[in-house]
Amino acid sequence: MHMAEQIHLANPALRGRLLVDEPMRKHLSWRTGGTADRAYVPADLDDAAQFLRSLPADESVYFIGLGSNVLVRDGGIRGTVILMHSSHADLHMDAGLVYAEARAASPKLARFAATHGYAGAEFLAGIPGTVGGALAMNAGCYGSETWDAVQRVLTLRRNGELRVRVPGEFDIAYRHVALRGGELGADEWFAAAWFGFERGDREAARRRIRELLQHRINAQPLDLPNAGSVFRNPPGDHAARLIEACGLKGYAIGGARVSEKHANFIVNARARGSAADIENLIEHVRNTVLATHGIDLVAEVRIIGEAAT
Repeated sequence: MHMAEQIHLANPALRGRLLVDEPMRKHLSWRTGGTADRAYVPADLDDAAQFLRSLPADESVYFIGLGSNVLVRDGGIRGTVILMHSSHADLHMDAGLVYAEARAASPKLARFAATHGYAGAEFLAGIPGTVGGALAMNAGCYGSETWDAVQRVLTLRRNGELRVRVPGEFDIAYRHVALRGGELGADEWFAAAWFGFERGDREAARRRIRELLQHRINAQPLDLPNAGSVFRNPPGDHAARLIEACGLKGYAIGGARVSEKHANFIVNARARGSAADIENLIEHVRNTVLATHGIDLVAEVRIIGEAAT
């Protein structure tokens, strides 16, 4: 009997879906990657907490939202993935703050805030992931970052405990969020957040969202599988400029290619590239920029799992 079946038999109260040997390419925007031993789609946050409590203490656990900033190696994941994305994720007003579950898509949060007459969330429409992912990496674009508006967060611990934390408990920087005195993501993950946006003009906010989405369509290779910006921008410069200056636009390894439209994007044309192709191309780009410009680019993409044997 699979451990997955044992978990469900021992915990009939679980309401989510438990998947065995789940191909991660179905859940990643690069449309490639190995299989996870188990993947769980929780019914809600309480169900996710109950599921975590049901797992053996030594079980490896990974949280993945829309998979827009993750690469799973071809050998897959030995452990359990919790798939934290839902079109039914809770979004509501709470004493003048916008409450958003980590499972909600970032663009949905942008539209919700605009509809309720708040300004400052529009940039989130340009982030192709979940609120949880945006919180975990302080995602940002167009001059704004996620934690600019965070008032407090709800985290989910490995033991199933839900805990409220405030920004002062975290070290927050450009594309970086870490729990002070701990390692966020090792045994604690973002479950929700309360955002404090300023009152604004509803129609102006909606118009700004449309403008940002059009800019994204014009500037990024959205017609091909990709994971957004691969590298952080170094201080005072842009990763895309450095990569393009190295003549790497269009450079390919296997099915992975540096986008001709935006040099800081790696596309998986026709979804034929392997995770190894993408990882090798990331390293090639990084090494080339370092040798040419003396700048060591830092990847934004999270690479997990085992290499194929």
